[in-house]
Amino acid sequence: MGAPCHSRAQAPAPHSWCWSPRSAQASMVSQGSSPSLLEALSSDFLACKICLEQLRAPKTLPCLHTYCQDCLAQLAEGGHLRCPECRETVPVPPAGVAAFKTNFFVNGLLDLVRARAGGDLHAGKPACALCPLMGGASAGGPATARCLDCADDLCQACADGHRCTRQTHTHRVVDLVGYRAGWYDEEARERQAAQCPQHPGEALRFLCQPCSQLLCRECRLDPHLDHPCLPLAEAVRARRPGLEELLAGVDKNLAELEAARMEEKEALARLREQAARVGTQVEEAAEGLLRALLAQKKEVLGQLRAHVEAAEEAARERLGELESREQVARAAAAFARRVLSLGREAEILSLEGAIAQRLRQLQGCPWTPGPAPCLLPRLELHPGLLDKNSHLLWLSFENQQSQKDSGKDGAGSQGGEEAQSPREEGAKMERQGAAQPPSRDGAQPPKEDRAQMPQENGAQTQTPKTDRAQTPREGRSQMPQEDGEVQTAGGGRSNKKRKFKGRLKSISREPSPAPGPNLEGSGLLPRPIFSCSFPTRMPGDKRSPRITGLCPFGPREILVADEQNRALKRFSLNGDYKGAIPVPEGCSPCSVAALQGAVAFSAGARLYLISPDGEVQWRRALSLSQASHAVAAMPSGDRVAVSVSGHVEVYNMEGSLATRFIPGGKANRGLRALVFLTTSPQGNFVGSDWQQNSVVVCDGLGQVIGEYGGPGLHGCQPGSVSVDKKGYIFLTLREVNKVVILDPKGSLLGDFLTAYHGLEKPRVTTMVDGRYLVVSLSNGTIHIFRVRSPDS
Repeated sequence: MGAPCHSRAQAPAPHSWCWSPRSAQASMVSQGSSPSLLEALSSDFLACKICLEQLRAPKTLPCLHTYCQDCLAQLAEGGHLRCPECRETVPVPPAGVAAFKTNFFVNGLLDLVRARAGGDLHAGKPACALCPLMGGASAGGPATARCLDCADDLCQACADGHRCTRQTHTHRVVDLVGYRAGWYDEEARERQAAQCPQHPGEALRFLCQPCSQLLCRECRLDPHLDHPCLPLAEAVRARRPGLEELLAGVDKNLAELEAARMEEKEALARLREQAARVGTQVEEAAEGLLRALLAQKKEVLGQLRAHVEAAEEAARERLGELESREQVARAAAAFARRVLSLGREAEILSLEGAIAQRLRQLQGCPWTPGPAPCLLPRLELHPGLLDKNSHLLWLSFENQQSQKDSGKDGAGSQGGEEAQSPREEGAKMERQGAAQPPSRDGAQPPKEDRAQMPQENGAQTQTPKTDRAQTPREGRSQMPQEDGEVQTAGGGRSNKKRKFKGRLKSISREPSPAPGPNLEGSGLLPRPIFSCSFPTRMPGDKRSPRITGLCPFGPREILVADEQNRALKRFSLNGDYKGAIPVPEGCSPCSVAALQGAVAFSAGARLYLISPDGEVQWRRALSLSQASHAVAAMPSGDRVAVSVSGHVEVYNMEGSLATRFIPGGKANRGLRALVFLTTSPQGNFVGSDWQQNSVVVCDGLGQVIGEYGGPGLHGCQPGSVSVDKKGYIFLTLREVNKVVILDPKGSLLGDFLTAYHGLEKPRVTTMVDGRYLVVSLSNGTIHIFRVRSPDS
């Protein structure tokens, strides 16, 4: 379709306009659209980040973020509002959000988008805007062209004569199809005029310098008649250098911020890499110590068995000889007594010689004990094992910059440790005396006897700069090592100096009891690998989130029950927000579970089953005597279990009660969290029993398989529970900032997550795909850890 047969710099003859598809294509190729403009029109730049719809009455905040006027009105509270993107607090003008600056730039782009999208329709096609004005017809003919200056759609006849007047002879008329396709977006933007909001139909042409306000011709007359004004083009030329200078300064700041961000990312990557390396070394060291301890155990038990067997063999020989002598002596004595008591005088006298000789013979052979008495075994423990202040493992911390410096010049000690003279090292250790583990009597060890702790960078124990011999202080025990070196009970070798460059945050360091005998000698437990962390508060939330329920939802997604904001939110395992599932009016979801094509959740004293689009399929009343009800999905995905006043009820997809049981037959149990064991074919349940203050594992009939309520709970009430694909149970202990791990039968194995992993008041957990542990904190943050299997 048509384009003028001339360039814009030449004035055409009045009737020189013609249209053909070839000329339209040539115009498109020669002019083209700006990539930046195409990106602005096709991306979400024109979408409101609050309602996610196209901007309506766009208003720009001082932070340069633009939103709909109505959306900003919903966020205004107490004379202020917080920008949903940068979280900057902005005061609301006294006249309301309508007084925020109107974004004419966005308005211009919106006008261009609306003009391209459509117009008046006639027989399914756009209608001419001039035909009704000239012929009085109710509707114009089909439009085939568009005037970029008038912003009107024109029919073929009107397009042919549009530039035949003095006012319109310079107007640009283009093909309507090409215009709708975006071929002329750049040219349309150049000819587009911003409209005055006070005077419709009037374009903004001037800038009032004292008021810094855009004016049309009507606004120019009053009240700005006496104010110095400039045409827009001249005003832009005058003010552009200042803006470009400011923009250059911001670009410089952006470069510095980007460099700092990259440096922070590199530092974080180094920290994680170093932490993983140190963690592996800690585990290897602990496993090595465990193997050495088990080897010593085997050796001592072997010595004990050998000693007992030898002692028993010697004792059996002595007992046999004693029994034989006792039998002979007892028989001789009995015979003599019988003769003396029953024999006549002549008979006694006749046997007197033989009896006397035999008795003298027996008296002449007294019993003499063996050369070695039976020795009693006694176990002697190393004093360091009895010392609560003894540390076999210790951490040191140092600045990453020092590691870089020492790595560059190579003059420092190995592992990135700062090179220091013995005097400087001693002075530093005196300043850091509080960082050393105290001895039994509470005194600090002398600095010349302090042992070197394992370094953060994961390097092997370093060779000291001097080979001076050191003797352990009196009373400090020593532990023999496999390589013959002597290690102090404080955890370091006696010929090394200990350096501690930082203190950890004061948190609960009380370890859980040692692993049970089922893992003795193996040291194989699932390990956490940090994946990501993200907040769950969304721009539309009016309150801080309170996460009371978590469950897997689809592939690599989780469903979050936010009781405070009455919402069920969907997130990916990377922290991307996927939207929300509508809940019934007035419902505050507590616990949640995902079934096949449905979602079950408890709210108050009711159990709901809803579809993914929020349609309620059924609801069931629960006991009012329980504050909250935990729900869990069965493995088949077609049933849901809920804890109700000490027992468990299982409902099918139709809402009918399938089964009901009491764990162990005790009616006073109150299960707070249920997670189905996917590795158990008969369908086991795990729950936190606040009545008995224990974790109970039972099958589908209520028979208790295992239960734990020992010291590993640290006196806390058991919290949320989750189970991985191997059957390991992960129990949350909120008061001590821990997640401990139990075996499938409920025996405690040890700590899985602690405050060192960033746990601060953990609240609810869930397991996704059997290998991702999702942990929610009380502040609404979610941490995700990958559970590394021992055999992986």
